[in-house]
Amino acid sequence: MNNPYAAIPATILKVMDETPNIRTFVLRPEREIPFLAGQFVELTVPGFGEAPFTPSSSHFKRDTFEMTIMKVGRATGALFGLKPGDAVGVRGPFGNPYPLEKFAGKDIYIVGGGVGLAPLRALFLALTHEIDKYKHIYLRYGARTPNDIVYRHLLPEWEKLPGVDIDLSVDVSDEKWMKKVGVVTCLLEEIPCDEKKSIAVVCGPPIMMKFVNQRLLDAGFQGENIYLSMETNMSCGVGQCRHCRLGPYLTCKDGPVLTWAQIKDIENPFA
Repeated sequence: MNNPYAAIPATILKVMDETPNIRTFVLRPEREIPFLAGQFVELTVPGFGEAPFTPSSSHFKRDTFEMTIMKVGRATGALFGLKPGDAVGVRGPFGNPYPLEKFAGKDIYIVGGGVGLAPLRALFLALTHEIDKYKHIYLRYGARTPNDIVYRHLLPEWEKLPGVDIDLSVDVSDEKWMKKVGVVTCLLEEIPCDEKKSIAVVCGPPIMMKFVNQRLLDAGFQGENIYLSMETNMSCGVGQCRHCRLGPYLTCKDGPVLTWAQIKDIENPFA
């Protein structure tokens, strides 16, 4: 049995700037990490500690994997100082993945905000890898400014995929921006699928998820079909520190993917 506390050595192969404070790290672990979309790993920066992150690459490719990370604290600050060839540690995967078997044959409506598009990319790539299993994939994404859009270089090729519909918004535009301006809920004014039968997936800052979730409910999405990425307070990854307790759940073990039906009776679940 694998020791859940033992990190697997991994080498940084490539570092890519996404925005001024978000980078994608391509890692090669010493052995494959069999994650599925929605699960997370603990990334160790030697000498600085560890933090949980969700892989942002396809789970169909495991010899290497990617994580898109925002610089926000001590561990991520140290990570941003590393370069290709440097070593890190990875343990996991932990948590529960998206139940893709329940998504089959349905429209999938994905809403992301800011760096929340990183975990959603793993889901998006898993869905498009087997696109014939699903009716249609809608991706709605909002960022603060055009310069804060994650995967901006990838979006044009995603838009060309058959069965995929993408729309974007920014809070503050510039003279070159030709799409919608406003918080991400402005993209949900018209929802081009059968809300009562479709799957919705949401990931982003807690306040964004709160308002998007309410908009989806108002539109007719069923609580059991709204999947929320509740990973904000995760820490140890194995349910020991209990820092991620959410009502009766420990999101690192019971989530981080939880439905609105599961958490709707919890007071202030997005706090």
